[in-house]
Amino acid sequence: QVQLVESGGGLVQPGGSLRLSCAASGTLFSPNIMGWYRQAPGKERELVATITVGGGRNYADSVKGRFAISRDNAKNTVCLQMNSLKPEDTAVYYCNAVIYRNRRYDYWGQGTQVTVSS
Repeated sequence: QVQLVESGGGLVQPGGSLRLSCAASGTLFSPNIMGWYRQAPGKERELVATITVGGGRNYADSVKGRFAISRDNAKNTVCLQMNSLKPEDTAVYYCNAVIYRNRRYDYWGQGTQVTVSS
């Protein structure tokens, strides 16, 4: 069973930076896609950024130019560098891993809280 463990959330002032990390274990294969989603109170979970095993990146418009996603395929880790944080970035951030083996398998971390407030 694939497990994802996140770290790096916390409280930061507007304009500050945080770095989220996620490590995947229990898989013999590097996930096809790894990424981050977030869910704010009263809102649906939304995509933040994804990165394929080949390095292709996709970002939500709201974070382009401020967030950067990276991964280490050898270690099955994915990181999200968040800069110029805004109060509207406050949410629980979830790590996601997608593995395609005849069909799509999605795996989720437990979530880490990011709060942007003065």
